[in-house]
Amino acid sequence: MNTSLLSAVTAYIEDQGGGQGLFPTAIEGFNIVRSFQSMMPMRNIYRPSLCVVLEGAKELQFGDEHLNYRTMECLVVSVGVPATGRIVEASAATPYVGVMVDFDVATVREVLEQLDTPPAQSDTTGPCAFVAKVDQPLADCILRLVRLLATPKAIPILAPSIVREICYWLLSGPHGGEICKLACPESNIERVVRAVSMLHTNFADTLRVDQLADVARMSPSSFHQHFKALTSMTPLQFQKQLRLLEARRLMVTQAANVAEAAYKVGYESASQFSREYSRTFGVAPKQDALNQQRLHNEYASRTVRSA
Repeated sequence: MNTSLLSAVTAYIEDQGGGQGLFPTAIEGFNIVRSFQSMMPMRNIYRPSLCVVLEGAKELQFGDEHLNYRTMECLVVSVGVPATGRIVEASAATPYVGVMVDFDVATVREVLEQLDTPPAQSDTTGPCAFVAKVDQPLADCILRLVRLLATPKAIPILAPSIVREICYWLLSGPHGGEICKLACPESNIERVVRAVSMLHTNFADTLRVDQLADVARMSPSSFHQHFKALTSMTPLQFQKQLRLLEARRLMVTQAANVAEAAYKVGYESASQFSREYSRTFGVAPKQDALNQQRLHNEYASRTVRSA
């Protein structure tokens, strides 16, 4: 355990009033989480990011992939993907504490172009997320980001350089080839990511595999193979998850009824929507929306957010 980093993050949380929950910071894309109890599985869209566990443990499931990561391990997500995550180790005495840093592909690409010896890139398409150990250089970068929060005027000047350094250490580490594939133009991953972006933007539309394959500049069979290898889902399953998550958001945050949510995300039949929603979340949409609103209100009452 990196005690200096954990102490700095804990001190920041206490400076914000203590408690648990999500603590956004003044550094864009840099957030802190603390929880005093294990959490129920929550389905969400995980953005390209670095998630570092300072204390406790989490797990992530997307498609057929199941990843566990704990103290001083990190989860690296290279593609925005629907996934189920939950905190599995946390208590009042030993809370879960973690930090998240969003990835900017353009920054990764800039750093990659400046490397004298870029990491060897595998020709195979693997899962879009992996778990790695947090080494000292990476921990030092996170610590400097936390300390930078005490001097807000320095953030726009210094934070970008620290994020670039994080990209450097990730590209220079044992999983550099995986990060490299995210940023290399015309790699299989980069091509599939174009189609993933199209799905994120147009999830309510009817999209055929051959349309997505054209965007990726692949044959339909090759595209389907690489898409499944990257996301552990078929394009249809991926789109369905995006639709259902957006429908849940509409019902919870905008009080949309079941039929309204179904039609807004592209379903022609509210009954089909209800069946697929129930299979995915294990509860009918109306009841789930009520449950989510209750949990959101309870969690919000215990959460201290920074200004």
